[in-house]
Amino acid sequence: MACHNIMILSLLAVTFTLVIAFEPSPLQDFCVADPTSSGEGAKMVSKDFTVDLNKPLVFQVGHLGEAYEEWVHQPIISKEGPRFFGSDILESTTRTVWWVIPLVWLPVVCWAVSMSVRMGLPLLQLAAAVAGGLFIWTFLEYTLHRFLFHIKTKSYWGNTIHYLLHGCHHKHPMDGLRLVFPPAAAAILCLPFWNLMKLLSPPSVAPTLFGGGLLGYVIYDVTHYYLHHGKPSKGITQNMKRYHMNHHFRIDDKGFGITSTFWDRVFGTLPPAKAAEKSR
Repeated sequence: MACHNIMILSLLAVTFTLVIAFEPSPLQDFCVADPTSSGEGAKMVSKDFTVDLNKPLVFQVGHLGEAYEEWVHQPIISKEGPRFFGSDILESTTRTVWWVIPLVWLPVVCWAVSMSVRMGLPLLQLAAAVAGGLFIWTFLEYTLHRFLFHIKTKSYWGNTIHYLLHGCHHKHPMDGLRLVFPPAAAAILCLPFWNLMKLLSPPSVAPTLFGGGLLGYVIYDVTHYYLHHGKPSKGITQNMKRYHMNHHFRIDDKGFGITSTFWDRVFGTLPPAKAAEKSR
């Protein structure tokens, strides 16, 4: 898990290097000195800063400082997403249609499982490894969402990175082109997960364990999109949608599971019953 998070942070560091190189708008255009703070990072934060929604947002949100936490959890309900960057090239990298996820990753899942088959892994063990990978994913889904995606920030770069990572989704929850994870970034994050599976299991089991985890990710991303844009009328999917919308619009520090409430139950982060009833 630590390795996974390190890779995410490393990826973000590389991304921001490219962002600063390509983005035509200089950061100092937004910089306002904060006389109560010290250090270069603090000078880029203003207590009285107002975000202009008609301009690219990424390099603005950092200036909100401590006010960012409240601002980002005041959602704007619109299917039209905001502009992130001034650069058209960078802007295009932030948008992904939902069907790209199964199109790209399901063949990889099949390839991974086929590796174990070629190594002679029995069918029963094959099924158990897929199930194990799915279970591992549910834990990653919960822990990443709770501890990384909902980390509290107030510095310029902390706010900026958080907005790119997850804050944008809470601010614009109906932006359909920023609901799923871009495949290029996901491919990089697959590396530590693959190494972890090799560390935890025998050579013949590792590929299918990895494939099961990757299948869990595909299910998660597609389910997440459906919960925001689908219209379930009854049953399990309707309850899942209510549960997730409750996380967005009523109590954002509870209900971190997307595909399952299991880990919320284990770690005591189920939303209060009254809040859940109000979301019905």
